[in-house]
Amino acid sequence: MGWRVLIFMCRRIFIGLTLAATLLVSAVPEDYQAVVHKFYLIEHERVRPGSRVVLTLQELNAYARQEIADVAPDGVRNPHLDLGEGKATAFALIDFGKLRRAEGNPPGKLMAYLLDGERPVTITARIRSAEGTATVDVESVEISGVTLEGRMLEFLIQRYVIPAYPNAKVGQPFELGHRIERLDVQPSAVAVVIR
Repeated sequence: MGWRVLIFMCRRIFIGLTLAATLLVSAVPEDYQAVVHKFYLIEHERVRPGSRVVLTLQELNAYARQEIADVAPDGVRNPHLDLGEGKATAFALIDFGKLRRAEGNPPGKLMAYLLDGERPVTITARIRSAEGTATVDVESVEISGVTLEGRMLEFLIQRYVIPAYPNAKVGQPFELGHRIERLDVQPSAVAVVIR
């Protein structure tokens, strides 16, 4: 359950900020199959205590491309993920007008004028974890070159993300489960450390 919460968080941060789906770079089917197998081993607790399961950036992007494609609403294109030391940055081209329509909330004429058309979106989040828990702190959101951070970003999260996704734990610790001790996020991979 905890690992699914982590996947849920990653998806919902991007989607929940109405910035939609995430994480992707072209990857071969073997990357997708490899990461699904690793997730299976973690979820079914078939990894030895003290082990590190390494999820490469290519595997994570392959997973996201496949899985997010199934749930991403119309209006999200070319998503991909970059990793850094303890952080992740998700990119996509998003048409907010199409997103609103897909949610069943078509914008009025004026709002459609403002929202329609693809916009480059970037979300950067810091990921901290230890002792079986993780916290995802959204540091910034950039839409068409305009950066939201600080109080404006907090307002966006509290006003739109949390009401839409009440189970989202933005900026709050959540349990990883499945005997996961911590996640080590590095530029090329995320290592899942098993207790």
